[in-house]
Amino acid sequence: MSIVVIGVNHRTGPLALLERVSVTVESLPKAIAGLTSRVNIREAVVLSTCNRTEVYAVAERFHGAYSDIRDFLCELGGLSPDELHPHLYSQHDEAAVAHLFEVASGLDSAVLGETEILGQVRNAWELAQAEGGAKATLNLLFRHALETGKRARTETGISRSTTSVSHAAVEMATERLGTLQGRRVLVVGAGEMGEGIAAALVSAGASDITVTNRTEARAEQLAARVHGRVVPFHELTQIIAQVDVLLTCTGAGSVIIDSDTVRTARVGINAELLIVDIAVPRDVDSAAALLDGVTLLDLDNLRDWAAKGIEKRAAEADLVRVIVSEEVERFSIDVTARQAAPLVAQLHEHAESIRLAELDRFASRLAALEPAQRAAVEAVTKGIIAKLLHAPSVRLKEDVGTPSGERNASAVRDLFDLS
Repeated sequence: MSIVVIGVNHRTGPLALLERVSVTVESLPKAIAGLTSRVNIREAVVLSTCNRTEVYAVAERFHGAYSDIRDFLCELGGLSPDELHPHLYSQHDEAAVAHLFEVASGLDSAVLGETEILGQVRNAWELAQAEGGAKATLNLLFRHALETGKRARTETGISRSTTSVSHAAVEMATERLGTLQGRRVLVVGAGEMGEGIAAALVSAGASDITVTNRTEARAEQLAARVHGRVVPFHELTQIIAQVDVLLTCTGAGSVIIDSDTVRTARVGINAELLIVDIAVPRDVDSAAALLDGVTLLDLDNLRDWAAKGIEKRAAEADLVRVIVSEEVERFSIDVTARQAAPLVAQLHEHAESIRLAELDRFASRLAALEPAQRAAVEAVTKGIIAKLLHAPSVRLKEDVGTPSGERNASAVRDLFDLS
């Protein structure tokens, strides 16, 4: 049994490919159910963000799991294996553990050290738990990943300065325009990313902020926090005609601002319009970039821009890698420790609680027994438990630290629902 990670990220695939294999929050339960129903996969967590779509799995056989997950991603994106393969990466066991810890620490992000990823890792894990995809092995792995991510941010300066994709988008816009002071800005989307953008806009000196969102109540809440105003989503064309900067980050899953909308909005307007689209899939039709007076930037541009700052924090990144290495070792020790004595003790405690509950259930029938007879019942039931658990207990102890031991320990925890 192995821990594996297989996926596509901003380093291995273009934005157009990431869009095709992106998994919406609404689709995640179905994705997890589909993955864990495959013969080679025991557990699965799907992490899908603007920078990556990855599947973490506990696999019976690595090559079988690789094929299952590759096929899942192909079906998701309508891709052939030949189209996907050049962009696909995979790691297993210690390398897969290290990869997740680097992701949680912000080392694998386009914006080095960004903080949003830690919450996204947590959300992916919690959803997989709720759907039955994360059990003993992945629960332990993701718990360690979150601890690693927190250590990276508290013990190093990896997350100083630009700390999120939202923040980076605003900084990139500011660099393009020189300043956001006095600029009329429209934020499309009032979710977590929209909140990040709005907060960064205020920090950058923007004061004329308009928010629109399909759910108007959320737009009103966000606008109130940044002293902005709200326009109904159906008035999008009209408001685009009035702004200098448009930042969009919805989870719509498809284009919501086509080139005709932008063209219509800009008729008779000579001012330049800067659009920054950080949604995956993209919110804005790429053809809008061909319109006169319109500059369209997306995550590909943001990644190029963010790469400039990576060298400045190279020393901090090295410190984080040391933390990751330490935490990978700690995880390995924890896995080994959980395989033998504590698990055997838990198993026996679980069996003993069942034995006592059954004796209690039949207490009225056993009440008439003489003390010697009662002692015989105790001895017989305890003996049955001991004999039943002897062989698995010995096997768990003998195989500790081996792939077989890890597989058996995980199976015992799952079968007997031991935490």
